[in-house]
Order: sequence, then structure tokens, then C-alpha cells
Amino acid sequence: MTRDRRPLAGLLIGHAVSLTGNVLTLIALPLYVLAETGSPAATGLAGAFATAPVVLGGAFGGVLVDRIGYRRSSVLADVVSGVTVAAVPLLHATVGLPFPALLALVFVSGLLDTPGQTARTALLPEAAAAAGVPIERAVGWAEATSRGARMIGAPVAGLLVGVLGALPVLAVDAATFVVSAVVVALLVPRGLRPSTEDDEVETGGYWRQFAAGLRFLVREPLLRAMVLLVLVTNLFDAAKSNVLLPVVADRELGGPAAFGLLVGVMGGGALIGSLVFSAIGHRLPRRATFVTAFAICGAPPLWTLAAAPPLPVVVAVVAVAGLAAGALNPLMGAVELERVPASMRARVYGVIGAGAWAAMPLGALGAGLAADRFGPASTLVVMGACYLLVVLTPLLGGPWRTMGRPVPATRRPEPEEALS
Repeated sequence: MTRDRRPLAGLLIGHAVSLTGNVLTLIALPLYVLAETGSPAATGLAGAFATAPVVLGGAFGGVLVDRIGYRRSSVLADVVSGVTVAAVPLLHATVGLPFPALLALVFVSGLLDTPGQTARTALLPEAAAAAGVPIERAVGWAEATSRGARMIGAPVAGLLVGVLGALPVLAVDAATFVVSAVVVALLVPRGLRPSTEDDEVETGGYWRQFAAGLRFLVREPLLRAMVLLVLVTNLFDAAKSNVLLPVVADRELGGPAAFGLLVGVMGGGALIGSLVFSAIGHRLPRRATFVTAFAICGAPPLWTLAAAPPLPVVVAVVAVAGLAAGALNPLMGAVELERVPASMRARVYGVIGAGAWAAMPLGALGAGLAADRFGPASTLVVMGACYLLVVLTPLLGGPWRTMGRPVPATRRPEPEEALS
């Protein structure tokens, strides 16, 4: 059998470049808003407008991705993001950019982010098969590209914002989306699509197919529990990343370069952690690994930021947190691959992503208001305590007991096994 590595390479390269663009936005946008308004609350509002469309796009875009095709969806999502991000510096430099117009552009830019990422993820099994690569390794590589994008993009963005300002960085950001669209269009063939011969394919209109994906998730106990837990932890993560970290970095740690450095260190640690997990993760107890990794990567960075020690101390804590965080997405990705039928990947993954991101706009907005009212340090301390309590809940049992029961790879599961 002839191996073709181009589709897998195209997906991974496109994924890495597109996510690098997202990281540039993550760094440049809050710093731009903070510089223009001087208000943590306004920065939190911009963060809410950046994350809300990711939730909506994930929830309602999955069916469209299943319908129009994964490759086409990936290209279209990057093109739309590139155009809308480019409009921010263009309008600012010409006719002006009122704050409501900025919020509108940020919203539209993020609307197709999740469908685009979902489309690339949904094609991974077929691209891996064409390349003769085990799916576990392909998932590990995809996660490594995500972490690598944060590791490289964040420090570079922080330095560029410090030297050039936020607007030129947003212009570079727009170019990355164009590059991603071109790479996927050239390297991923039109005929690459999942085989659904053995799946029960849901037909009918948009809402019927959307309901089928939602119904599958609701009826799957472990996936449902995972989404609920990550929904809460992502609320705290959005509060930290979109508001509190840039505020603390700007006021206590040295400015944009420190902000970019910390995001990059987190990404670098997570990159190493995901590669290590890809090598030894199958030997580790899933539930214990899941809880331990979450406990390490969640509360300690929040409490460290609250104390505002010297930057090297913060960097060390964030690096350890990143190592632990690197195990989480590959572990959850393996659980999803074991349970979601090929014919429903985009819509189920979209609903999972939307559920996991649903509280992030509230996290960003609430953190901005809390930082204005109570101060960043007090907000970080309370968030850390709540974070730790939430991530310990899998130890109580329930559906989390099934996390350690992977479906045997030697035979196709019966429907009852896939939903257990």
C-alpha cells in the first residue's frame, strides 16, 4: 500500500499556522484594548466577544461542517478570520475604529474558529491512515502543534507588540490565516473524507442532524461529565488568560513581553507534556492522571500570579503547569475517538467544544468586573480555590470510573459498549 503523507502534513501545518494566528490575537487584542481604554472591564468585554462566537460556532457549525465537507470548511474558516482580523488595523489607520465596531469584528472573526478546527480534527483518522501512522500518534502530533503554536507565537507576539504595537501584530495575524487556508487547499485532497459505511447516518434537515449530535452527547455519561467539568475550568482559564494575566503582566511583571513570555512558557511546557504523554500515556491510569494533571495546571499559577513574585518564579510555576496540562487534551481526545461515530464527528465534536467553551465569555467579563471591584490578587486567590475543588470531583466516581476502560482495538465495539 502506497503511503501519502501530504494530507496529514497539510492538516498539521495548517493547524499550526492557524492556531499561531489565534495566539497572536490572544496577545495583541487585550493589550490593544487595554492601551486604548485603560480599563480591565473593557478588556474583559472584548474577551467575552472573542470567546462567545467560538461557543456559538462550535454548537451550530458542526452540522454545516459535516454537510459541506471538512476540507472546504477548514479553508473557508481561515479566509473569513483573515479578512475580519485584517479589518481591525485597516479601519483604525483610515476611518477610525469605534469600540463597538471592534467588538463586532472580533465576534465575526471568532465565529468560524471552532468549525475550522473541528474540520481538521475530523479528518485526522483518514489522513493518518493514508500516511500509515497510528491514530494515537497523529492525535499526539496535532496536540503538539497546538502547544507549539502557543510556545512560539505568544513570546513573538509579546515582543512584537512591545516594539511595534498591537495593530501591526494583528496585520501579521491576518496573514497567518491566509497561509493556513492555502496550505490545506494545496495538500489535502478533495477526496479525503471519513468512511461512514458502518455508521448509522442521521439524515434530514439541519436541526434534526444537530439534535442527533446533541442527543448522542447527552446520552454518553463520561463525555457529558467531561464537558461539564471543562466548562467550569475553562471559565477560570478565560478569566486568567483574557483579563487577569495581561493585567498582572502589564502592572507587575514588565509589560507585553512578560505576558507573551508566560503564555509561551505555558505552551512550551504543554508541548513537552503532550509528547511525553503520547509516549507513555497508555501505561498510566487515566482517571488519576486526569485529576493530577488538572490539579497541577489549574490552581498553582493562579495563586502565584496573586502573590506577584519576581518574573522567574512565575515562569517556573507556569512551566510546571504547562507540563501537566499537556496530558489533558490527548487523554480527552482518546476518550472521544473511542466513543464518537465517524459520521457524527463534526457535529458531536462541535457540541463538545461549544459546551466546554460556553462559560468562557462570562469568565472574561466577570474577571474584568471583579478585578475592577476587588483587585486582581483577590480575584485570583478565590479562583484558584474554586478551580481545585472542581477538578477533584472525578475522584468521587460515577461515570468517571469508565475513563479507565478503553475499547479494545482488535474489534469494533457494539453500540452498548460505545455508550457505556
